[in-house]
Amino acid sequence: METAFTRLVGVRHPIVQTGMGWVAGPRLVSAAANAGALGILASATMTTGQLRAAIHEVKFRTDAPFGVNLRADAGDAAERVRLIVDEGVRVASFALAPSKELIARLKDAGVVVVPSIGARRHAEKVAAWGADAVIVQGGEGGGHTGDVATTVLLPQVVDAVDIPVIAAGGFHDGRGLVAALSYGAAGIAMGTRFLLTSDSTVPDAVKAEYLKATVKDVTVTTAVDGLPHRMLRSELVASLERAGRARALAKAVRHAAGFRKLSGMSWSRMVRDGLAMKHGKDLSWSQVLLAANTPMLLKASMVEGRTDLGVMASGQVAGVIEDLPSCAELVARVMAEAHTVLDRLHDLNPPHSLGALPPAG
Repeated sequence: METAFTRLVGVRHPIVQTGMGWVAGPRLVSAAANAGALGILASATMTTGQLRAAIHEVKFRTDAPFGVNLRADAGDAAERVRLIVDEGVRVASFALAPSKELIARLKDAGVVVVPSIGARRHAEKVAAWGADAVIVQGGEGGGHTGDVATTVLLPQVVDAVDIPVIAAGGFHDGRGLVAALSYGAAGIAMGTRFLLTSDSTVPDAVKAEYLKATVKDVTVTTAVDGLPHRMLRSELVASLERAGRARALAKAVRHAAGFRKLSGMSWSRMVRDGLAMKHGKDLSWSQVLLAANTPMLLKASMVEGRTDLGVMASGQVAGVIEDLPSCAELVARVMAEAHTVLDRLHDLNPPHSLGALPPAG
């Protein structure tokens, strides 16, 4: 299935595996890439040295195109961009809108720039700055999210920009791919669905929590870092929501210190990143520290398997996912379902019934 997106990045199928922190490592990314999707490596929780090593490992595992996800507001964003360029990575994706200068630097080096956005005005801005495509995440998506549903946001963005639009938030099968294409998207991006594969390194105990979740077990809370964050309901989430400001701040300082030690970041660098997160948002300093705390809470679940102490970011689709296929099986299934749906639609609505003239002769 060829679309403007597959032509742009050189993949076989219009499917993206999103860059999830602590989840989208070399094994998952290379498996997604080998399956014909665009795998995206999550770099926010890596040092630059770890990122370089991860890129090398992906290259060892696959010859297919892949991408790296960056935090546009990180203090070392420019250094990471240089690394991507030097390593010949095909795609740079961003969790937040990158600056015009970063986009230009990447495009000058032949890197495809694909920011993730959650509002039409953000898509218009990055498109005007030269972004090659955008990933549009509706409120159904996991992690930091907005409150506008994909079915409302997606057509707004498609109508507003003339670059390929990838739909994210609520997708897990071939029916969703066809629906996205009907809205004018050039493909879909999936996070939770790829997290729940046999190629994902997320511990089995955590995967089991996702598989037993219902749609109502996926909630949006601001208790973790002061921003709307979609995740599985858990006792940790409940305790954070019950905690007073002083207790939350104490936890945030402790976990922020842990992240500093793990990442090798200095306190001054963390403060700079905190200021960047705070800029343009109504966040207190306790919320900024909670934001620094978030990577440790995610690591506790996604790496250490602590379902009691970790945050389990999740899209609403977790409530309808029931198995753990390989990436190859998942992508093949999605594409087969999509073609089946398209064939069925064609049979139900032959061209002449839709107002088109029958073929001449």
